[in-house]
Amino acid sequence: MKQPETRKQELSHTRQDGRIHMVDTSSKENSLREAKACGSIALSSLTIQLIKEDRIKKGSVLTTAALAGISAAKLCGHLIPLCHNIPLSMADVTFTVHPESIEAFSEVRCTGPTGVEMEALTAVSMALLTIYDMCKAVDKHMEITEIRLLEKTKKSLHDHDENPVC
Repeated sequence: MKQPETRKQELSHTRQDGRIHMVDTSSKENSLREAKACGSIALSSLTIQLIKEDRIKKGSVLTTAALAGISAAKLCGHLIPLCHNIPLSMADVTFTVHPESIEAFSEVRCTGPTGVEMEALTAVSMALLTIYDMCKAVDKHMEITEIRLLEKTKKSLHDHDENPVC
């Protein structure tokens, strides 16, 4: 497990007296924020085959899971108490199917004063939970693992490069 950085000793959501609060981002400049996350769900090879053949009774598993993940990213500020309600400019969830697992990947983007890593992690988490929910009737041994942040970037809106992102 990765150790926390030592350069910042205080928690941003805790006041000196120990009370929690939502961080004030009003003085921060807007910038292009992007985050990518991933996670995995282990399933039986039979369940994978049923998903590939679109034979899960609840419907199209990966389409539903992608939609659930995108929707969850948009609702992150309502699900996690101290997250800011961020207007996203892009959210996407994709999958890689392996013989006995499915990897979920999310990518989220906004222009704003705070990052979107929680939205990316929430998107992956909800996509995997949706797969679990849709397949639980046929697979009793599924396991969701390795949900993690892959990348988080911040680009100034004042930077001009040859290949602008927006």
